[in-house]
Amino acid sequence: MTTLTGIDHLAFITPDITGTIRFYRDLLGLRLEAGVGHDGFRHYFFKLGDGRTQIAFFEYDGAAPMVRKFPGDRTSEPLGYDHVSMRVESREALFDLKDRLEAAGFPVHGAVDHGLFWSVYFYDPNNIPLEATWNFMEVAEAPAIVDDEPVPAAAEGPEPQPGHWPPPARRTPPEAMSAKGGNALPLRRELLAKGRVRFADDLPEDFRAQMAAETAEA
Repeated sequence: MTTLTGIDHLAFITPDITGTIRFYRDLLGLRLEAGVGHDGFRHYFFKLGDGRTQIAFFEYDGAAPMVRKFPGDRTSEPLGYDHVSMRVESREALFDLKDRLEAAGFPVHGAVDHGLFWSVYFYDPNNIPLEATWNFMEVAEAPAIVDDEPVPAAAEGPEPQPGHWPPPARRTPPEAMSAKGGNALPLRRELLAKGRVRFADDLPEDFRAQMAAETAEA
């Protein structure tokens, strides 16, 4: 079974990309990693300190801030998203972030002791609810769950359980593994020409050559 190895990016909407850059890059300290803009549309990416996880934003005419809801509060609205939590490495880092947010005029709730970790809660300029978490406990035996109405499926253990879904009836052969061009496809050619991106070091040589050729033809 293929294992999902982490979050690549979380994508949100903003009516103000400049204010969003000021908050995520200049206040929270995230790296402004990449972006594309055309025809009144922008898509910008900020990278967290783990070097892999990113938070992305779309900006376009008609976009509006989210309706504010505190993390974990119950709602009858048809919402699936609740909040994003970002890790910090120490108690000092947690309170340094709290102090910087409050100095910048952003109210902070907490710290809150959740048993396995401490958290502070705040909102970005788009009313996106955010959490910063300092983990000081480790799970010695998973799943580490306390529930007054235990879920039978959770009691089966932490690993994938076979037999609940059918296997693929067919596998995509390598020669059919292709991708359609998205609206940011021209980004690769322009940024390669400027030396601001490069192909990943672990790419197979045949795929690297194919991508280079397709980029040159684009």
